[in-house]
Amino acid sequence: MSEETRSETYAELASVGPYGVRPGHALITMVEPHPGHEYAYNRWYEDDHYYAGAMAMPWMYAGRRWVATRELQELRVPEKSAVARPVTAGCYLSTYWITEGRYDDHMKWTVGINKRLNRDARVHQERTHVFTAFQDHEATVYRDGAAGPRDFHALDHPYAGLILQVVDTEGPEERAALLERLRTRELPRRLAGSPAAMVTIFRPTPLPGDRMTYVKQVEGVDTRLTLLWFLEQDPRECWTEHFGDLESLGAGGDAAGRVELVAPFIPTVPGTDLYVDRLR
Repeated sequence: MSEETRSETYAELASVGPYGVRPGHALITMVEPHPGHEYAYNRWYEDDHYYAGAMAMPWMYAGRRWVATRELQELRVPEKSAVARPVTAGCYLSTYWITEGRYDDHMKWTVGINKRLNRDARVHQERTHVFTAFQDHEATVYRDGAAGPRDFHALDHPYAGLILQVVDTEGPEERAALLERLRTRELPRRLAGSPAAMVTIFRPTPLPGDRMTYVKQVEGVDTRLTLLWFLEQDPRECWTEHFGDLESLGAGGDAAGRVELVAPFIPTVPGTDLYVDRLR
């Protein structure tokens, strides 16, 4: 046993603290590989970074990658987005669940490992982080009540699509009011009879000061909500009928929100370059 691994501390760390299954926190990261580097970026993420830079870390217990082909990018709204400029930027999305109550523990590890990965030249530089944020879970709304997969299953269940939606408000009080309105009224109504099985709602948390320099500080910490819609159909098959009006979600009334991004994705096929030739 190597003394450098400090293996004797693992049993001590595992014996204390929260260890439930709820996704108390998430990492949601939308990235644009630079033109001409799409295949290299995908291979780096598939073969190395998804594991060494994410799933191998403590308390990050589920993950999934998603892709937006050019056809899917062209469904995005609004045209002038505060999140993606242009709105088509960010053709890959990765989503990860972190055990509730373990955010601080996970962040200590992730900052340390990413410094090491950079030092060891294991970070692909030809990419831009369009929307990258750790987030705290606020609510999950289910279409079918107690039936079907729960939110902690969502990244392992074979959903056919995902919609990333970002909604901004004027301030913390407005965000709290909008969250309540979405949770109790608007989302249950929109989910009924739709191909979306659930919507998870998160709010962004600030990144630590010692984060990697290529990841910008999170915007909207006090004003933003991030919604993930998990779909049982390919979004291209049901977009107009069920999701074409999502830009109006949360608009109007005392608890008004401003939708800054609606972006549909389909899952990648791990270990392959499927869809890479359909990004541009």
